[in-house]
Amino acid sequence: MSNNDNHTATNEHLTHFDASGQAHMVDVGAKTTTHRIAVARGSIRMKPETLTIITSGTAKKGDVLGIARIAAIMASKRTSDLIPLCHPLALTRVAVDFVTDEANASVHCTAQVETHGQTGVEMEALTAVQIGLLTIYDMCKAVDRGMVMSEIRVMEKHGGKSGDWSATS
Repeated sequence: MSNNDNHTATNEHLTHFDASGQAHMVDVGAKTTTHRIAVARGSIRMKPETLTIITSGTAKKGDVLGIARIAAIMASKRTSDLIPLCHPLALTRVAVDFVTDEANASVHCTAQVETHGQTGVEMEALTAVQIGLLTIYDMCKAVDRGMVMSEIRVMEKHGGKSGDWSATS
């Protein structure tokens, strides 16, 4: 199979491409409005000393996790401005939690995003996690430029025609 054949076969299942392979915004107008929820997670690994700065509240730029939480919430609301084919959504809830993991010198971020709408909120949850972690990086890069973000993924989604999905199922 040539690369072109593979591309064509793949496009049959991707909703952001029309029959001729051109990118387009999916029409969700006929979809049923349902309560939609998505949960995403990710982590940032750092030097143990950097994690100590975060947990002790001694970062020069301020409350790292508090500011990262606000950044994550703000980012979720701006997802359609960042991802070209995402629909602008009226989010009804965005919850962002950070858990510090001293054993692995990491911070784990979880974002739960909700709406009552015609399309899911997975992209908003993923955006929240990414920007939350990037904000931690930005606030701590002066002491640790080697931080690594990883394991960013959707953990579960609820609502819509396809129903519930979980990364553990």
